[in-house]
Amino acid sequence: MASRLQSSYGQTTSPAYVERLSSSWVLPTPVLAALRAFISLYIFVVQFFIIGYRCSTGRCDTAGRSFSYFTGLGYWGLGFYYAFAAAHTFSYASRGKPWLSSWPAWLRWLHSVLYASITIFPFIVTAVYWAGLNDKSFTTPFRSWSNISQHALNSVFAFSETVLPRADPHPWINVLPLVFLGCCYIGLAYLTHATQGFYVYDFLDPNENGSGSVVGYCMGILVACVILFVVVRYAQWARRWLTEIKLGRVGPQTHRDSAPLSGEKSSSLANDLDQTALSDTRRHDV
Repeated sequence: MASRLQSSYGQTTSPAYVERLSSSWVLPTPVLAALRAFISLYIFVVQFFIIGYRCSTGRCDTAGRSFSYFTGLGYWGLGFYYAFAAAHTFSYASRGKPWLSSWPAWLRWLHSVLYASITIFPFIVTAVYWAGLNDKSFTTPFRSWSNISQHALNSVFAFSETVLPRADPHPWINVLPLVFLGCCYIGLAYLTHATQGFYVYDFLDPNENGSGSVVGYCMGILVACVILFVVVRYAQWARRWLTEIKLGRVGPQTHRDSAPLSGEKSSSLANDLDQTALSDTRRHDV
């Protein structure tokens, strides 16, 4: 077990993992970098506009409370992920080496955990919100825009990071910190009630729903996190198999392989890369 975890950890800190995360099988690297930067900018504009709008209407306390909501925290996480991902991708496009590759190994692993979180948590937020928390979503233009941005586009952004990069499937070790983060958030929710006197979500109130139901809700969300991790992981595996093994879209050349190739030599390299990708997929990803 320990050796498997060590191998999984090593995968997240390897140069190949970092370069794959910083490139796309379908978009030129500069375009991927620009797209990530634009999405990050949009997310931060949404967050700061919401805070400013609420404060301008005398509801700064509501803006402060947003930091206790899983939706808000997850959206901030999306914004910061996209900002750092854009920086890594721009550096890869300009220097042939992602900025991330110069970070310490433990920071590269934490970045992979952040990447896993932004491809898992947004789907939970979207599902929970539209399943039962959306009764006042479209009462005003502001509510409509903010709720679509935070509870619908968040999953669009998560999906795009699942299918556009050449990223390897999430290493199994990353499911552990995601469950840990979920447990920490549950603790934060009850800390918020203890210090500010309100439940961030009604289904966490044991007086209204009963302790058994609350435990069931919490366990259900944690189980959903694990299930989504598996689904996203194998969606990434399928994307890699389809694009690289079947379609031969092996992605951009690195700075180490930048010499121009043509004809038979180029075809030979593509075949070699296909076989390498297939071997690596079988070894690590199934």
